[in-house]
Amino acid sequence: MHRRNLFIASAAALAAPAAAQPARARVLRFMPQAGLAALDPVFNPTTIVSTHGFCVFDTLYGVDRALRPRPQMAAGHEVSADGLTWTITLREGLFFHDGEPVRARDAVASIRRWAVRDAFGQVLMRAVAELAATGDRTLVFRLRRPFPALPDALGKVAASPCFVMPERLAETPPDRAIPEAIGSGPWRFLPGEFRAGAFAAYARNERYLPREEPAEVTSGGKRVHFDRLEIIWIPDGGTAVAALRTGEIDWIEYPLPDLIPTLDRDRGTRTQIYDPTGFLGFLRFNHLHPPFDDVRVRRAIRDLLVQPDYMSAVALPGDWQECHAMFPCSLPGTLEFPPAPRGPAAMERARAALREAGYNGEPIIHINPSDFPAVTQQGRVTVDLMRRLGLNIQPIESDWASIVARRSNRGAPAQGGWHLHNTNFPSPGIANPALSPIIRMHGEGAWFGWPRDEAVEAAIQAWIEAPDEAAQAAAHRRVQELAWEAVPFAPTGLFRLRTGFRRDLEGVLQAPSPMLWNLRRAG
Repeated sequence: MHRRNLFIASAAALAAPAAAQPARARVLRFMPQAGLAALDPVFNPTTIVSTHGFCVFDTLYGVDRALRPRPQMAAGHEVSADGLTWTITLREGLFFHDGEPVRARDAVASIRRWAVRDAFGQVLMRAVAELAATGDRTLVFRLRRPFPALPDALGKVAASPCFVMPERLAETPPDRAIPEAIGSGPWRFLPGEFRAGAFAAYARNERYLPREEPAEVTSGGKRVHFDRLEIIWIPDGGTAVAALRTGEIDWIEYPLPDLIPTLDRDRGTRTQIYDPTGFLGFLRFNHLHPPFDDVRVRRAIRDLLVQPDYMSAVALPGDWQECHAMFPCSLPGTLEFPPAPRGPAAMERARAALREAGYNGEPIIHINPSDFPAVTQQGRVTVDLMRRLGLNIQPIESDWASIVARRSNRGAPAQGGWHLHNTNFPSPGIANPALSPIIRMHGEGAWFGWPRDEAVEAAIQAWIEAPDEAAQAAAHRRVQELAWEAVPFAPTGLFRLRTGFRRDLEGVLQAPSPMLWNLRRAG
């Protein structure tokens, strides 16, 4: 048996005997960017867990292609004349997978839990004087000050969307994972078939009530035309592409870039740009530990990065661009900064900054997933550069789930923590100062790396409270200028990935993450 068949056969065997598997026409088989090893998208806000989250759970608001919030579970809302009271009404006919109706108190508990861990949620809740269910289908926000971006917060598409779950699950402490995955989304999770990091199965939610509007990113009618969804992780990229070409799987989220031409030539497969706004790659510093707690070192490393080296490692020619900015260069309002001169002089500046910061050859821990190509290759570029710089770089590569677990460790790098980490974010998930977790610099409450800068935080608050578009534009510029100097992260470029799927699979949406609805098999 070929190796690719072994992978598919073993994955199927995890769930049930082959004879019991449904006919291919009624099963959607999807291979994500990384293995699904966790099930709580609030506790573990990685892209693959959010993909699972959008299958199982739903959100009060979704977004369209322009990233404008649209009612999703909400039928709509009313805002008082002074902007201080928002009343949100749930749609009728919403049920959780366990048969219980969705009630406003479920949404309230879910918002409260989400807001503890999400940066935008934290900003929102600082403006909230009271949040309460006033009936089975109505919840009310009473605010201390107007917060026009409230639907944007509840409808965010990446980096911890505000998923609604049953109150009993939402009462799980935010620092613990929920014990089961029960939502009201279009797919019902099948826990008995789950094998962490390898296989997950879902059944179509027969009671799901889609909206009437066309599906668009995370808004509109999430119509499911398959009986069953299987998320299958195949570690080897070549094996995955071979399985796609033979029809053993239907969709690969990120085929290896050098195999894209093979899929484009194959009569049974096709590719398309995953999301036209792209992904911002970046090197994240741990601000808690030397030498990267010193802004001089962070600036010097930022100016040393050669973005074409990073981008050519993860994307095809024409699918990437340099982006020396704090927000994706594909979005309006982004301020690009002139790149520093490169070459031997840049190397010497970085070495001088390290000496001034007191670095004396101590081990530098770089954590990197071995099974996430869009990140893996960038991490290896960093390791090579740090070695040429003269750092005592100690790369640690492991599976994505293990890297995510280590990334959350604030401890000393030698005792299980870290210094450096490469990753990327979809542009819609970091489109403005309130959405982006990676620009926030509020210390222990900040995204992994825990940067702190009061001036950046004050500028972000000014953006949130700006009374008009002109004031908001000025605040947006100020956020970028201050963050560029404070260096919460160093951008490595903007790239657009291609997704690959069977030619008979119709309805693949362009979005920041895979939307596993609106799909049907032609013929």
